[in-house]
Amino acid sequence: MEMNKCMQLLALLLCFVSLASGIDRSQFPPDFLFGTSTSYYQIEGGYLEGNKSLSNWDVFTHIPGKIKDGTNGDVADDHLHHYKVDLELMHFLGVNSYRFSISWSRVLPRGRFGDVNPQGILFYNNLIDALLLKGIQPFVTLSHYDIPQELEDRYGAWLNSQIQEDFAYFAEVCFKAFGEKVKYWSTFNEPNVMVRKGYQDGMYPPSRCSEPYGHCSDGNSDIETYIAAHNVILSHASAVEIYRRKYQGKQGGLIGIVMSTTWYVPYADTPNERAAAARATAFDIAWFLDPIIYGTYPPEMSQILGSKLPNFSPRDKQKLKANLDFIGINHYTSMYAKDCLFSACNLGPFEGNGSVLSIGYRNGLPIGPMTAMPDFYFTPFGMENIVLYVMERYNNLPMFITENGFASSGSSSTEELLNDHDRVKFLSSYLYSLSNAINKGADVRGYFIWSLLDNFEWLYGYSKRFGIFHVDYITQKRTPKQSAMWYKDFLGGHKITSLASS
Repeated sequence: MEMNKCMQLLALLLCFVSLASGIDRSQFPPDFLFGTSTSYYQIEGGYLEGNKSLSNWDVFTHIPGKIKDGTNGDVADDHLHHYKVDLELMHFLGVNSYRFSISWSRVLPRGRFGDVNPQGILFYNNLIDALLLKGIQPFVTLSHYDIPQELEDRYGAWLNSQIQEDFAYFAEVCFKAFGEKVKYWSTFNEPNVMVRKGYQDGMYPPSRCSEPYGHCSDGNSDIETYIAAHNVILSHASAVEIYRRKYQGKQGGLIGIVMSTTWYVPYADTPNERAAAARATAFDIAWFLDPIIYGTYPPEMSQILGSKLPNFSPRDKQKLKANLDFIGINHYTSMYAKDCLFSACNLGPFEGNGSVLSIGYRNGLPIGPMTAMPDFYFTPFGMENIVLYVMERYNNLPMFITENGFASSGSSSTEELLNDHDRVKFLSSYLYSLSNAINKGADVRGYFIWSLLDNFEWLYGYSKRFGIFHVDYITQKRTPKQSAMWYKDFLGGHKITSLASS
């Protein structure tokens, strides 16, 4: 009990220290990227406009019962028609980069089985050109959970090796169309989340799983999860190989991948629990990064899963040598890791086969103050720790914090949502923790707040709000929250010294 109280006090102390001592722009390198993040499905809307085909999320969100509030992203923030307004919001903030994703189904409605859609190319070219005119660098994600539904229907998407050819084709279309103007590419956003929730617990499309992980009509959680991940890894390698061979030399950009990261704290200070925390991280991010960087699955996984993990052929290993230029880190929270190899646990679906129970409570107390998003806690110490973990495991490859943000409840009043003091405390505390990691030698080159706008939050629909700009979903009016004004002041060089008045 006392140890847990100390952890909570530490999290709060970090928050208050950062606010008391101040965090400002000068504590980061001059060429550091500061921006905001979004994704196509969550903000773009126009789901059947401009010859766009249906994506997997278009189909999934129209199935009754899949989204908690019964909504979908058909309109979302209508960014398709309001991108110039949203660009002015970014310019107002003073950001120098904007991370967004390209809709695969808008650019290639039928994948490699159809033509490139000129209307899709035009929209993203217009967006990129407008960003550059404002001095804002585009930071582009090729796939943020989405895929044309036709590829799912035609051959099973990520369960079929054909997807590697399709993704490589899509990537090359984008490199050709936008690569002269885009200097930062990421192949995938959070593939560790996408495959777990799509093929292990079945909560995301294509909703495949088996007992005890979930209740789906089809699927095999113990096998398909790792097949899908294997195809994502090799699709990444295919895209990077094309970029290296044909485009990088003349376009001069960088290419990487973005992972969801959680910092795991041992449930107890014992060898088994410390091993469980290390294993949880390996099953989370090393699952993808070890093959991409070292050519093999992490030993922590191989020892437990054995033959359940697919093999890399000699040809696959050759492709994997393309590697990457940077690692994107999406970080929000920390969790306790409890060992289940040597003690009995009631494992939830998200723990997979790692025999680790991840929980937010110990002795009845949370690991940090709760946010509106389930299992997302206010734990700024995790930012420094996860960055140092990635630094040490992957030879200090360049890193970008591609997402970091705070969820508010959509049921709060507009006044409460606009006066988002807790979000300001969250962001400034995590930035302070990040600066500690940089001071310890971590090669971090950018930080992106999630998110620019309140938007469609996947399974939660519009019931959660992460934006630093409030969106009225009926009028599409954007209004800056206190956090937007704080970010503007921070980027303008004003030292944040106190929030006592809040």
